[in-house]
Amino acid sequence: MVVSAVAEPEENAPGPAGPTVPCTDPLGDPFLRTRIVLPTRPATFLRRQRLVHHLDQAFRTPLTLLNGAAGAGKTLLAADWAAGLRQPVAWLTAEVGDRRPGVFWAYVIQALRACGAPASDAVGAPAHATGVDRKLLTALAAELNDRDQPVVLVLDDYDRVTAPEVAEQLEFVLHHAGRGLHLVLVTRTEPLLPLHRYRAAGELTEIRAAELAFTSEEAVALLELHGLSLPVHAARALVDRTRGWAAGLRLSALAARESADPERYLKEFEADRSTIADFLLAEVLKGQSEETQDLLLRVSVLERFCPGLANALTGRTDAEPILVGLHRANAFVEHLERSWYRLHPLFGEILRAHLRVRLPGLEPELHRRAARWLRRYGFLPETLAHGAAAGEWDFAAGALIDDLAIGQLFTGLRSGDLAQLFSHMGPGARSPATDLVRAARDLAQCDVDRGLARLRHAEERLAADASEPAPDVAPDRAAAQLSCALLEALAARLTGSPPWAEKAAEAVDELRREVPEHLLDKHPEIRALLLTHLGSARLWAGRFEEARAALTTVAGTPGGASTVLPREESMGHLALLDYLNGWLGRAERKALAAVSETERVGMPQPSGSGIERLVLAAVAVDRHELDRAQALLDETARLPSGTRDPVPAAGRALATARLLLVRGKARAAVEAADPAVSAAVSSPWAAGHEALVASAAHLAAGRPDEAAEVLQGVSGDQPACAVQAAAIQLAAGRPGAAIDLLDSIHTQGGTGPAVTVRAALVRAQAAEGAGDTATARRLVAQALLDARRERLRRPFLDAGAWIRPLLATDSLHELATGWLTPGLPRRGEQPGPEVLPSLLVAVELSGRERDVLERLARMMSTEEIAADLYVSVNTVKTHLKSVYRKLAVNRRGDAVRRARDLGLL
Repeated sequence: MVVSAVAEPEENAPGPAGPTVPCTDPLGDPFLRTRIVLPTRPATFLRRQRLVHHLDQAFRTPLTLLNGAAGAGKTLLAADWAAGLRQPVAWLTAEVGDRRPGVFWAYVIQALRACGAPASDAVGAPAHATGVDRKLLTALAAELNDRDQPVVLVLDDYDRVTAPEVAEQLEFVLHHAGRGLHLVLVTRTEPLLPLHRYRAAGELTEIRAAELAFTSEEAVALLELHGLSLPVHAARALVDRTRGWAAGLRLSALAARESADPERYLKEFEADRSTIADFLLAEVLKGQSEETQDLLLRVSVLERFCPGLANALTGRTDAEPILVGLHRANAFVEHLERSWYRLHPLFGEILRAHLRVRLPGLEPELHRRAARWLRRYGFLPETLAHGAAAGEWDFAAGALIDDLAIGQLFTGLRSGDLAQLFSHMGPGARSPATDLVRAARDLAQCDVDRGLARLRHAEERLAADASEPAPDVAPDRAAAQLSCALLEALAARLTGSPPWAEKAAEAVDELRREVPEHLLDKHPEIRALLLTHLGSARLWAGRFEEARAALTTVAGTPGGASTVLPREESMGHLALLDYLNGWLGRAERKALAAVSETERVGMPQPSGSGIERLVLAAVAVDRHELDRAQALLDETARLPSGTRDPVPAAGRALATARLLLVRGKARAAVEAADPAVSAAVSSPWAAGHEALVASAAHLAAGRPDEAAEVLQGVSGDQPACAVQAAAIQLAAGRPGAAIDLLDSIHTQGGTGPAVTVRAALVRAQAAEGAGDTATARRLVAQALLDARRERLRRPFLDAGAWIRPLLATDSLHELATGWLTPGLPRRGEQPGPEVLPSLLVAVELSGRERDVLERLARMMSTEEIAADLYVSVNTVKTHLKSVYRKLAVNRRGDAVRRARDLGLL
């Protein structure tokens, strides 16, 4: 670093021919040397090169403004920068007394002389503390303008200079000094200079609070200077809490050094019991008026506030000028948008603790006032938060129901937060609205018995209240009844009762006419949830086309976080419909779209019932990708909603049982095939698949008669089940019964390759057994063509020994080459390694997933990818899991090969 050009006064004292240097200011007091020398930087000071570089821009503009709150690091930044300059730097730390023009200019002239830019006798010195001769200012500006080398004048703590005439005089000198002066103002407040004019003319360099804030990387470096080592993610959390405030970081670091566990201290320290509290109370709060202090203490219970809300808490009408003034003074009141503000997080913590000491017992009342004001002006999330904080659960639940927002307990980015908020509701809350909220929470957890009991209680209370005057917390009747109907539809879905679901849907359609249209438009999730429940109940009952109609409507709902879960669920159910009809490719596309839907809005994975992953697992079994199938089943195992919801439960039972059968675990497959749900009506397809698994287990145990008997209830109305039942009949030695069953299938053009391929193989096996090899070969060839498009392997692997000689023939072997594995070599050949199947759907990778994949192809490790992309290792792992799933692989090398095959690399 270059040695500072700021010199001590006596070292720069002029010789006998120089100007006369006064020894006292206009008040007769000696000049204080400490005010005109650079402040000392501590050993733990961190030079931030990005800010130093920005300050270097000061030489392109006559005026530079360093504006930030107390402790933002302004002074040390300016001092560090000034110490590295070759140009002469005059430094002046302002004091309260500098509001007198004469004193201020006397110190400015003294600072200029101290840095080697002596003012001549023509400039002179102010004779009076209260005023300055215009000739002095004119002479000073003229001398500065004549200089070959400009002077940098730094005025620190300029916010202490409050006299308008000083600002006018400073602007005059700056303007007429021309290129001879660069002025740097270090201040907590906006100076009285006409900044807009300098800004419009491109003559102003500004560094404000946002730029002064420490980044996570800078925080790590600062802590290292204090002897502390903190990972970047922990530093990021500390920066978020302190908003990168320099003093907060430094004071935290000093305290952490004294702690046995510094990292834990920095994560959990209580701001109100730290030196940070002493700093903020002394520098910010105590300097305010009583009215301002009272306002700050009261708004500390709020995440954000505007003048109207602040007035509701203080009972006064003076919030607007106070808040504007606090923000302009950088008093840790941050402006958000329009007229909304928020407190600096640490300042808010300290004020809340101070509130409990100075105004004990007031906090619940403040939350109550805030909740009522926020509800009046339509801010529902904050209404609920403050109603809960005040312990007014009837009010909070009533606000949720009146707003028709009960669907937000099930879907949207805030559903988890809402469920957590109302989990603290005590038994004292006994309104119909609180009963509805409790019922919704129970049903969301698939606790049908408790949820229905509470729903019935709410409905009884609403009916009773209809004939009595409504209390203050009574919910809007139409909104409450519509909420009841939505919960009825969910209960119908969870109990497998389509008639009940249809009745609930009719009730919602009737009640929609009584609810304000703007509420219905505001909450599209109500209709989306209703149709999802209705479609699920219809699907359970085997009413596939009616289910498809309801679910397709939901899947086409405009995107948005509020409807993301019903969209995901509907697409997952539609994927299951396609799978049950034998369309593996369609099922996979819809299932992947369902997964992408929730990933797009940042919801945790897996979400909802996980039905789309269950479909992907079933598809993986049919393609003989067994490890992938198991991984997908494991992902959804921890989702409670999938165990009591009939359709996802049956989907899990189907995929799990088929996987176990393939792996030769027949007994375990039979146990897994039972969905173990209590339903009002039976599901033909769930029962059919359960029967197939039981029959296959009998057959594997050498009990063909029992195997055939189990299949007596399977009819041609269920093509997928009927085809597999025919295969079991054939394996049990009943070819006639098998063909009759195939002939009874009602396809109506709606069955896909997973059905037709299996049917063709059953007929081929029957033909081969009857000696008609030509027909068998023709049927197998057609089955191979159809299966290759879907990469459908299991039917051939399950077919048994009879098919191997046929597949070894040249024509059929060519059709099977490259995708039908494992272990189907030609005669005399050894089995080769398994070939990965190609994806049949377009793979849509996000930009970040492509970044990770490209680095994967360069053989970079997970840690190297994270460092190269400036993200965490966990983030990279999350992207890798998503890439593997979309590419249908389990390993890095396979992912790269598959991506190259698809042209992604």
